[in-house]
Amino acid sequence: MDKQITFKLNGETRTIKVEPSDLLIDVLREKLGVKSPKIGCERGDCGACTVLIDDKSVRSCLILAIESDGSEITTVEGLSRTRLSPVQQSFLEHGSFQCGFCAPGMVLSATELLEKNPHPTEAEVKEALAGNLCRCTGYKPIIEAILALSSKGGKSL
Repeated sequence: MDKQITFKLNGETRTIKVEPSDLLIDVLREKLGVKSPKIGCERGDCGACTVLIDDKSVRSCLILAIESDGSEITTVEGLSRTRLSPVQQSFLEHGSFQCGFCAPGMVLSATELLEKNPHPTEAEVKEALAGNLCRCTGYKPIIEAILALSSKGGKSL
């Protein structure tokens, strides 16, 4: 039995019919064509499917689409409409990406952290990224990119 839901996706109001069992990751990727949230572990362990719902990072593989009714969802596409966001720019400058599979989840988790805490410690950065796995970088350039923004006062996030 289909249910109609409405939410804001990257600032645009979207109304779509979903099955009660549809996962948000599948609706975003397959029905709405948003490809930045990746399908990784499908258990919420890797963070590749991270999106922001009402400014909080969540694993979209663990959320039923109907749970997002009335919410505001942000993916990486919503951060960078005309140019890279400061977080994306810092990640680029610090060579924080290699294969890029984890990039959207890392960027969104870092964005949430810096919005809440513009001056996190290294330990706080590591804690904020704990749900995001990266196989390529060893995390050092990712952490450095976030701390570099922190030292700039978290401006223009």
